[in-house]
Amino acid sequence: MTNRVMDNRRLSTLSAAASQAEERRILAAYDRRQGRGRYSWFQPGHLFIMQALERDLLAMLRRSGLSDLSHVKILEVGCGTGQWMMECVKWGARPENIAGMDLLPARIAEAQRRCPAAMQLWCGSATHLDTPDGTFDLVLQLTVFSSILDVEMRRQVASEMCRVLKPGGHILWYDLRMDNPTNPDVRGIPTRELLQLFPGCQIFSRRATLAPPLSRILAPRLRWLCHGVEWLKIFNTHALGLIRKPEDG
Repeated sequence: MTNRVMDNRRLSTLSAAASQAEERRILAAYDRRQGRGRYSWFQPGHLFIMQALERDLLAMLRRSGLSDLSHVKILEVGCGTGQWMMECVKWGARPENIAGMDLLPARIAEAQRRCPAAMQLWCGSATHLDTPDGTFDLVLQLTVFSSILDVEMRRQVASEMCRVLKPGGHILWYDLRMDNPTNPDVRGIPTRELLQLFPGCQIFSRRATLAPPLSRILAPRLRWLCHGVEWLKIFNTHALGLIRKPEDG
C-alpha cells in the first residue's frame, strides 16, 4: 500500500470522526433548546417572524420561476418536524414529490406523525444524503448551516445538496448571516462563505428577518413598527438566498 493511499485513508477516518463529534455536539445543542416558549406560534414576536418569512420565501420562489410547485420535486435538509414541508403542500406541492431528512430521530418521528404518508422522511446525516444524483428540482435549507460549527462539515453538506440537485435546479437558503453573541452553538454564514460553499453557482442573497429580540419586544404592541424597522434591513440578522446550480453541473 502506497503512502498516498494510507494518507488518504487516514484523512477520511479523521474527517468521519470529526463529523461524528460535530453531530453529537449538534444533538446536544438542540436538546438544550427544547421547550423554549419563545418559539410558540402564540408568541407575537415569533408569529411576526414566521409570517414575514413565509412572504419572503414565496417571493424568492417566484423569482426562481417556481410559482407552480405541482410537479416540483423538493427535498428539505434539516426538516425538523415537517413545518416547511407542509407549507410547501399549502403552496401547491404534492406530498409524493416532497422528501425530508433530519439528524434528530425525535423530530423525524414527529414529522411522520404530522405529515402526509406520501412524503418520504428519513433520519440521517446531511453529509451523506441517501438519494441519487440529480433527483430534486428544489432543495430547502433553513437555519441548518448556522448550527454546524465545523467548516469541513459545512462544505460536505453543501456538496451533497448540490449533488442531489438537478442541473439548473435551485437551493432556497435561509440562515443567520452573523454570529449570535448570546448563543455559542451557532455561527453566522457571511456572503463570502456562501460563495465558497457553492462555487460555480449563481447566488442571489439579501437581508431578511428583523432581529428576534427586537421582534419579541415590538410585536406585542407595536407590530406596525416591526414592519417599518424590518423594511430598513439595518437590524435584519438573517440572509435569504437563491442558489442556482449550473445547467451543465
